[in-house]
Amino acid sequence: MTTDANTTAGRAAPERTALVELDDVSKYYGNIRALEGVSLEVHAGEITCVLGDNGAGKSTLIKIIAGRHQHDAGTLRIEGEETRLGSPREALDRGIATVYQDLAVVPLMPVWRNFFLGSEPRKGVAPFRRLDVEHMRRTTHAELLRMGIDLRDVDQPIGTLSGGERQCVAIARAVHFGAKVLVLDEPTAALGVKQSGVVLKYVAAARDAGLGVVLITHNPHHAYLVGDRFVLLKRGTMSGSHTRDGITLDELTRQMAGGSELDDLRHELERGA
Repeated sequence: MTTDANTTAGRAAPERTALVELDDVSKYYGNIRALEGVSLEVHAGEITCVLGDNGAGKSTLIKIIAGRHQHDAGTLRIEGEETRLGSPREALDRGIATVYQDLAVVPLMPVWRNFFLGSEPRKGVAPFRRLDVEHMRRTTHAELLRMGIDLRDVDQPIGTLSGGERQCVAIARAVHFGAKVLVLDEPTAALGVKQSGVVLKYVAAARDAGLGVVLITHNPHHAYLVGDRFVLLKRGTMSGSHTRDGITLDELTRQMAGGSELDDLRHELERGA
């Protein structure tokens, strides 16, 4: 007599629904092709790295996911539901938080004020409602600690923090306000080696907290340290899509640097020598 064990074992595990999925997405500005035929998936507890040189289409991709621009072709799905985001507020309401390179902070305001910027809690009754400053201070300090950031004083102006610390505050803010998907635009671009390592540590902490992370970068070494999936863009089109176990750092770096074009250039230079 046979059992269902073998049958059950042979069944494929059900596919996880991606938090965000782009399927053959394109974007045009008049006659200019900014993106064409780009596909990617963002899953909970994973980091999807989007790599490309300047002009590859990374910024346009961010704007589509963040709701700033709508795609012209293809499909955007959020948790399996086909949608078109009409604004950044709508994207935020659907759980997609974007941290841009400029971080959207006010340098002279304290850390706690920047943490709650645009979402300040109030207390009291009208017409005497006022900012709940103590709550914001406590919450900011607690949330930063939860992410492993032990800040000396949340009353200090955020402009006095290092670039890496400001990035970490922005990540903690997104996690606190319930983001399911965190989009990071070149978070290590202007940082040194040590500060880049700090930021990558908190990117990994966001992943470990169950968020789906989209890491936009032109640095394959940083991407490979934390990434689970890699999408390579070149002049608005996909030049590669890989999982971590399907590509080595050397090959990722080679493709990022131009792949066969780089080999052709090397041969040219060798002949010239």
